[in-house]
Amino acid sequence: MAVSKFVMLALRALTYMEPEAKDYRLERLFQSLTHPTLPALYSIWEHRVLSRDGYEIPMRVFYPSVMESEEILVFFHGGGWVSGTIDTYSRTCAGLANSIGRRVVSVDYRLAPEFPFPTGLEDCYAAVRELNLHREIFHTAVPSVVLAGDSAGGNLSAAVSLLAAERGEFSVEKQILIYPVVYYDHTAGSPFPSVKENGEGYLLTAKKVQEYMELYSPDPNQRKSPYVAPILAADLSGQPETLIITAEFDPLRDEGEAFGDKLRKAGCTVWVKRFPHMPHGFFSLPLRFAPVRRCCAYMKYFLDGTIGEMENGEEAGL
Repeated sequence: MAVSKFVMLALRALTYMEPEAKDYRLERLFQSLTHPTLPALYSIWEHRVLSRDGYEIPMRVFYPSVMESEEILVFFHGGGWVSGTIDTYSRTCAGLANSIGRRVVSVDYRLAPEFPFPTGLEDCYAAVRELNLHREIFHTAVPSVVLAGDSAGGNLSAAVSLLAAERGEFSVEKQILIYPVVYYDHTAGSPFPSVKENGEGYLLTAKKVQEYMELYSPDPNQRKSPYVAPILAADLSGQPETLIITAEFDPLRDEGEAFGDKLRKAGCTVWVKRFPHMPHGFFSLPLRFAPVRRCCAYMKYFLDGTIGEMENGEEAGL
């Protein structure tokens, strides 16, 4: 069904209520107030990893109520690289862990503009490197580490996979990119129609995405690096098996799907699922919302290796 007039009015009202990206301190406060957490309700474990420059990167491990696989999913939160924490994403990660039957490791990477590119990316890389090279910290054999993230976190997941291929310290077998940022230009000059079609009135505006990008990567030339804009990578062959989730009313919709096409043309195994009638950010809603449950179910099918057996996701209960 189409988005109702009431929902459209609510989306537009929320769009104008949210702080601008340049007011990132206010946005961080806004997120902390609108995403309350009760960590005591979750089965968690706190861990820290040293970055290249000696910073202790906080990580929070969420355990599912029923462990179905030893596979670990490393999650990088969204927030335009300037907001979001492991606290504001605790409910999301706890719900995800229970939905997929796997441990979820949330990484509290450093934020821009205080720490612009590549600091946040290097923090994420260091966290994944630790989990790959020192799996004994979980006191069990870990078959593989999967990367995942939403929005800016999806960008960081794709960029870590590219870095892993370049540096050769570890390999990434699977990644899940939830409405990722993969291109550098979200102005009127963007080649992707969804930037114009969905650039206003759906919570995340194209203007705000561009402001986030400028805070994360202040140097315009640097934004054309594949580690900022993964879709610009010259060679995507050998990248992980990938699931890309997009949202119909998201300015980032078309670039995420175009990234999937480019990965496929490079010989990678790619699955792209567009969620109809959804705006950017829907995955952060509580698990009681049906689209969030369907998204988690789709991720589980992907991780279990059964996604290719489904001809129609909706008929399969997704």
